[in-house]
Amino acid sequence: MAAEQPHIDKRLTAVLGTVSDPEIPVLSIMEMGVIRSAIINEAGVVMVRITPTYSGCPAMDVMGEDIIKALNEAGYKAEVNLVLSPAWTTDWITEKGRKALEDYGIAAPLDEVADKAVLLGNQKLVKCTLCGSTNTKLISQFGSTACKALFQCEDCREPFDYFKCLK
Repeated sequence: MAAEQPHIDKRLTAVLGTVSDPEIPVLSIMEMGVIRSAIINEAGVVMVRITPTYSGCPAMDVMGEDIIKALNEAGYKAEVNLVLSPAWTTDWITEKGRKALEDYGIAAPLDEVADKAVLLGNQKLVKCTLCGSTNTKLISQFGSTACKALFQCEDCREPFDYFKCLK
């Protein structure tokens, strides 16, 4: 089942696009897909709904503060509300966001079936973000954050994070 597309007032897109993900600063919150809606209500207040990448994500408070700050600097009053349903999925990361992850050194999430295969060590599908080889191995189920796993390339020997598929 496809997730409901976010409803974002076009006047707010550019401002929200300047707010970085606190844990992956090369990605905006728009590219991560955490914005579920951003509308200007009848009182002129921007109402933003965000969904955490996982329910215990420690970055959500910082994200909320950064959203309010960016909107205030653009001349808007804003409120941010956390929405848990539907749950965030890595499918919500934009193509631009996936490319930014790779360029930053984090392998973008695979699909659900492939993700399970690589995390169980059954297949070598995760590409090294430095040399592009799929001759990689899982080092740890958890990388720099809980939503990532640590891999190492067996060709260039570089370690790198892989962003796990979340559905």
